[in-house]
Amino acid sequence: MAYDPDNIFARILKGEIPCKKVHEDEYALAFEDIAPAAPVHVLVIPKGNYSSFNDFATQAPADQVKGFFASVQAVAAKLGLPEKGYRLITNHGADASQTVHHFHVHILGGRSLGGLVAHE
Repeated sequence: MAYDPDNIFARILKGEIPCKKVHEDEYALAFEDIAPAAPVHVLVIPKGNYSSFNDFATQAPADQVKGFFASVQAVAAKLGLPEKGYRLITNHGADASQTVHHFHVHILGGRSLGGLVAHE
């Protein structure tokens, strides 16, 4: 999937759309989700044009990958989530319901999150 430089997360990174920032460093920007699915629901996006996890994992330099995931861990720690637990979610492609084609990780916590996925 091609990267769209006008996707909502790219526009947030460019400062065109405001966000409730939780963390920012050279590798990532983290901000509160506008439709939270848990008491704590933060999105972490890399600073770079990566459309999906697969794109990020195969195209990003190793220092970017390491720095991004260090940022994810730092955000979880800043939010006080490691003691009780939290969930990381990233969606890749249509079958996983990826709606914004800029790689991102959801950090969810603040309550028991139940099972991994709903069974049909």
